Amino acid sequence: MRNTKLSVIFAGMLAVAPAIMPASNKVQPPKPLAEKVRHELVMLPYYDVFDNLEFQVNGSEVTLLGQVDWPTTKSDAENVVKRIPGVTAVHNRIEVLPLSPFDNQIRRAVFRAVYSQAPLSRYAMGAVPQIHIIVKNGNVTLEGVVGNAGDRTIAGIAANRVPGVFSVKNDLRIG
Repeated sequence: MRNTKLSVIFAGMLAVAPAIMPASNKVQPPKPLAEKVRHELVMLPYYDVFDNLEFQVNGSEVTLLGQVDWPTTKSDAENVVKRIPGVTAVHNRIEVLPLSPFDNQIRRAVFRAVYSQAPLSRYAMGAVPQIHIIVKNGNVTLEGVVGNAGDRTIAGIAANRVPGVFSVKNDLRIG
């Protein structure tokens, strides 16, 4: 009886083994450098809806672009990209937005105005919402990707209605 149980267990293990064991003869192609950079930037702990990080890859050199509202986010972005295998140089051109209680108030108000719109609420899902709100000296820029032109227009109108906003630049892309 005991030998029968062991042979059934062993047979079951053999049937499952190919599913859990790595295939030694199959080599996964390496991820492109741009994909690795994007992944590292999105995983930054303080990267949020009020930051806009972009980058360019030229061979093994990476140029970081965009705007952040905390200086530590700028330095953290540079540090994580420097550690990616294959990166030989990082040019950090990220702008740190001025610290301003007025701008912070506008950020929160624009966030509420944009994401309270029923068609746009779906873009707030996930760790980092898809519509990024950049505020500099009372001027708002909307960055990110939306599903259609209607959503892009609704976001721009909602941001324009916020008191205290001097101007709105709608750089949302349709994707």
